[in-house]
Amino acid sequence: MNERVNNDWIKLAENVLDIEIQGLQEVKKNLGEQFYQAVEMIAGCNGRVVVSGIGKSGLVGRKIAATLSSTGTAAFFLHPVEGAHGDLGMIREGDVVLAISNSGETDELNTIIPTLKGLGGKIISLTSNLESTMASMSDAIICTQVPKEACTLGLAPTSSTTATLAVGDALAVCLIERKSFGKEDFQRYHPGGDLGKQLRQDISRIMHTRDIPIVYSGTSLDQSLQVLDKGRLGTVLVLDKDGKLVGILTDGDVRRLLCRDEYSPEDLVDSYMTTNPLYAEIGQKGGMILDVMEKSAILVLPVVDERKVLQGVVHLHDLLGKGSFDFSKT
Repeated sequence: MNERVNNDWIKLAENVLDIEIQGLQEVKKNLGEQFYQAVEMIAGCNGRVVVSGIGKSGLVGRKIAATLSSTGTAAFFLHPVEGAHGDLGMIREGDVVLAISNSGETDELNTIIPTLKGLGGKIISLTSNLESTMASMSDAIICTQVPKEACTLGLAPTSSTTATLAVGDALAVCLIERKSFGKEDFQRYHPGGDLGKQLRQDISRIMHTRDIPIVYSGTSLDQSLQVLDKGRLGTVLVLDKDGKLVGILTDGDVRRLLCRDEYSPEDLVDSYMTTNPLYAEIGQKGGMILDVMEKSAILVLPVVDERKVLQGVVHLHDLLGKGSFDFSKT
């Protein structure tokens, strides 16, 4: 009996998710010129994004405002009722208003929109009703219409709020790219977050200093490949007699080596290593190094001091906060 009931709940949950996915697919199809205009309008505004809505739309609006603010677009939430009772004094010329109403006929919101426009604000509406009062007062309209709500009563906002929330995320992500908002910018807005802490740290606090696969200039290719294999890092670092970094040999170098017509295991690693490899320096922050690694599509980076003497090595996973990278278990 319990198993049958459990299966009934799972089927119902799956149906809810299917309906909400269908809703998102419908909204996706309706994206077009108006969405583009909304992105450009927000990117070009000299003020802030004022997000407003009531009820469930208001709750979604608070999340959208928080996401925009955390990704480099100044935004705050304005409750329509509070706005009508004095909070409109926060509005400045150049602000953009993101008005959220599924029906587009929310009286509390529509009442303040003319005043918002009169104060110099541009209006972007998120609504399922393109013929609504709110839409008629808007400078750009993003359609959030879904085929139906996932609620079995067809009453509680479910698919519609999911769609609105997703459109807010889409706006935020487009603005990240439009405004060239980078990881270091993200770090400044998230000083207390785990990723922010990680990217803010000096690389000396993140790098590994033990079990680093190294060989010295003049080592044979055969010996170097053995160290490369044993190190399980996909990289072996080549140092001179003073411990200075002079080269690097990677799995990719080995693949290219195997495509050559002639090579000998007795040859020196110096003939096959990459000279003048990329490296990080003690004192650099994790965010800066992460940018270098991602732009160069590399997973491992040696860390040196001012004399170019090897101090450690950092893995991309360490910078992304995915847990300390254990060479021995890779």
